[in-house]
Amino acid sequence: MKERKNIGKGINLNLIRTDKFKTNLISFYIIRPLNREEATQNALFPMVLRRGTERFDTNLKLERKLENMYGASLSVGVRKVGERHIERFTVESPEESYVEDKEYPIEVIKLLKELIYDPVTENGVFKKDYVEQEKENLKKIIEGKINDKGQYAIERCIEEMCKNEKYSTYEYGYIEDIEKINSSTLYKYYLDVLNTSYIEIFMVGNYKEDVAEELKKLFSVERKTIVPIQREKILNLVQTKNMIHEEMNVNQGKIAVGCRAGIPYEDPLYNGLILASDILGGGANSKLFRNIREKESLAYYIKSTVYKFKSIMVIDAGINFDDFQRVLELIRSELDNMKKGLFTEQDIDISKKSVSASIKSLVDSNYLISEFFLSQILSKDERNLEDILKDIDDVKKDEIVEACNRIYFDTIYFLTKNNYL
Repeated sequence: MKERKNIGKGINLNLIRTDKFKTNLISFYIIRPLNREEATQNALFPMVLRRGTERFDTNLKLERKLENMYGASLSVGVRKVGERHIERFTVESPEESYVEDKEYPIEVIKLLKELIYDPVTENGVFKKDYVEQEKENLKKIIEGKINDKGQYAIERCIEEMCKNEKYSTYEYGYIEDIEKINSSTLYKYYLDVLNTSYIEIFMVGNYKEDVAEELKKLFSVERKTIVPIQREKILNLVQTKNMIHEEMNVNQGKIAVGCRAGIPYEDPLYNGLILASDILGGGANSKLFRNIREKESLAYYIKSTVYKFKSIMVIDAGINFDDFQRVLELIRSELDNMKKGLFTEQDIDISKKSVSASIKSLVDSNYLISEFFLSQILSKDERNLEDILKDIDDVKKDEIVEACNRIYFDTIYFLTKNNYL
């Protein structure tokens, strides 16, 4: 059961009651427009907040407090969803029937409120040592994106593909912007974020009504102006085809093919796009896996992924350096065959079962439930899981073919070894 309440200007409380789990979860999401100018600060301030509160002003004190709260866990995160930048603060704690202290659930809520609204300060701003230490940690995260070469290739492909769009912005920001930030400027920015951002709060679990009321009371904050979030621009046609080669000290080539689909998530044809991607490169039964990896032995792995909010699809693979052109030709051939309808009803049935299984797995954790409903809110999709599953099951072959014929190569990125070209 889900209940949604507006508790302040731009602040919504989402209550999802379930007795499936032994823990309750509260997630506080801050939703910002995605842009280069704010990205680094958006990634940094949650890391600083995680260091402690005015009451628990060191990480050690905060961790001890969590341990004393029956092993509650606290996490923060930042990511981009389409052209939105989202900061998340989550507390997961034992469901109250498992603990004797009846004030405990309220204590959890108060601690989350403190973490977000009562950070450690020094001379009226963030503590300088904490900011400088987290700047170094953020720098390591940004530098470390190169460690996962497959994911790096995907991100570079999207960056080049969307270089004139906000979606190219890296969710953790940029090293060159870190040094411009100090404890004073970051604190001022953080206050502005709290006062002007859309906020979605989720509580998932088997909670009492008084706990929900306390959550509502504590997070009902007076605010005046909310920064609007613009709908992503969906490009229907490829403007300029790009071919990007990058050399690096790697043992395996990484190819990423960025495709424009131009099918917004609210379009009924979007379900056909999801199945098209799954048939093409969704798993061991997909066309790319069977024909390029298994039959031709030309890929260590190969898959396709749809990025819902931008209506783009990326096909990525790990390959031998000399096989780049052949793999690219085969990817193009497999997509062309899909456009001609050269796939079977059995292919469709397998993909429907695969996609449906992924959707059903969303209810396997309270965190995934909150993430699912957040996505539904961001896309203004009022369907429940049963509705979505039915829509997937109702997709016909001609819809999948039509969706395939909307897919066009945009950017081809190849990460290869040094001195190869």
